[in-house]
Amino acid sequence: MALDPQSLTTASPSEFVAAVKGASDADIRDAFAGEHRGALLDAVFARFPEQFRADKAGDRSARIDFRVTGGPADSSDTYAVVVDRGTCTVEKAPTAEPQLSLMSGPAEFLKLVTGTGNPAMMFMMGKVKARGDLGLASALANWFETPKA
Repeated sequence: MALDPQSLTTASPSEFVAAVKGASDADIRDAFAGEHRGALLDAVFARFPEQFRADKAGDRSARIDFRVTGGPADSSDTYAVVVDRGTCTVEKAPTAEPQLSLMSGPAEFLKLVTGTGNPAMMFMMGKVKARGDLGLASALANWFETPKA
């Protein structure tokens, strides 16, 4: 499966994970640096509410900003994943202050959200940067279903 907006929008969770596993970091970076960047990011972030496990998050509320670098002319895009007592929504270009902010390149971001990378190793190597409530970062993994390829 190709990394294009149409494929990522229609792919099952396992097909999505398989596409990320099958793509090289360079392929991911190239795809997310091109004209389809916004549509690709929208397709990925649309999966957050679908993968949300309200039973695991309980009555917690949290705002997590994901800043994905590597855009055209070295730009970045920020989306907020907002968990509020059993619901999950996504905001494009958030304006409220997050409890946790994560920043990474597109390859690391996709590995993080698909469970195909080692978050602790990416953090230790500086590939993923975190600011704010680091305890929330570890809880996040449990709040979202990680599909298997």
